[in-house]
Amino acid sequence: MGEKSRLCRVWVGAETGILKGISPAKKQAFNFSETSSLSRDQEVRVLCWGDPAETEVLVGSVNGTVRTFSTEKGVFTETRQCGDADQGFFTGLAVADCGLVTCVETGRLRVWREESSSPVVDIDAGKNVCRMRQNAAQKNRVATGGKENGLKIWDLERPDTPVFTAKNLRDDWIGLKQPEWLRDAAFLPDSDKIVTCTGHHQVRVYDPSTPQRRPVLEVRYGEYPLTCLSLVAGAQSVVVGNTHGSLAVLDLRKGLVRGCLKGLQGGVRGLQCHPTLPLVASCGLDRFLRIHSLETRALEHKVYLKSRLNCLLLSSGALGEEVGGDVEEVKEEEDELWQSMEKVEEKSKRKAPEEEEEEEAAVEVEVTQVTNSKRKKKKKGQK
Repeated sequence: MGEKSRLCRVWVGAETGILKGISPAKKQAFNFSETSSLSRDQEVRVLCWGDPAETEVLVGSVNGTVRTFSTEKGVFTETRQCGDADQGFFTGLAVADCGLVTCVETGRLRVWREESSSPVVDIDAGKNVCRMRQNAAQKNRVATGGKENGLKIWDLERPDTPVFTAKNLRDDWIGLKQPEWLRDAAFLPDSDKIVTCTGHHQVRVYDPSTPQRRPVLEVRYGEYPLTCLSLVAGAQSVVVGNTHGSLAVLDLRKGLVRGCLKGLQGGVRGLQCHPTLPLVASCGLDRFLRIHSLETRALEHKVYLKSRLNCLLLSSGALGEEVGGDVEEVKEEEDELWQSMEKVEEKSKRKAPEEEEEEEAAVEVEVTQVTNSKRKKKKKGQK
């Protein structure tokens, strides 16, 4: 399995609990979980890299376990219990200097160390947390937010109070409170700013370095809830996906839609832009992994993976061969059985034109004979 795992450049987690690795260049996809012992409790919710060299993939499941998968050996090397299933599923997973950082739906933001079975830091980030994201430049800082739970930025070394708490928009023109529903967030590199997307189809940019706690930029896209986002290399634009399978590239400087990416058929659950190449990978309910080019907005790779997908993890290296050409559909090992079967074709029931002409001629002859016999009978009756 080590040879197969080293080929993979994209990793996805499925509802069935399977970790799947895909090599777009080799046109191959592999399952790295034992299908005989799978259950709904092992559904994969979050993925992240376990080390900077990207030799370990951390897999967070619904049952509260975090498994470590070695991309060099192609096997799971460790399993840790980081909470209970009663506390909700994972909404974020990261590795910081102080340990392993997890966050669950009920708002328990925790830090775990290898030598301890209990968390060394336990923060209450509020109820209904939809996402926890880490600041890549300052790994001890994370952002949380959810439904009726505004954006908060935490410093894990000083966990008593959040470093930044966003303020909701002013009440509308009839005095009603504006609803809040943060679905995803990302820190802008070389800046204190953070961009978020909401379930009310809004993209917002916050700047904690200023006294203003409300968003400094707000853009609306479409009519359906946004589910995830990812910053494009250069941090001048962001890619967002919604529940109806739409992907769009938004300009963070002018607040305009730069273009849309087509081809998706179901809600988007996982989205990640390549850190150096103009590529974006997405997955979701339609069981496909898709890789689009951000330059031409063309669909470069399309992979059918047989399970509904929750999350994805994209390698920072090259995908292998140069991306381009026709769209290929990657087949898994099990598809070889179907390809080896003979195709059964049904015979057409429609008759050839010559046979139809012969039948019509025979019918005309019979009609003529019947008419002549009737005429003879009438003549005999008249005599």
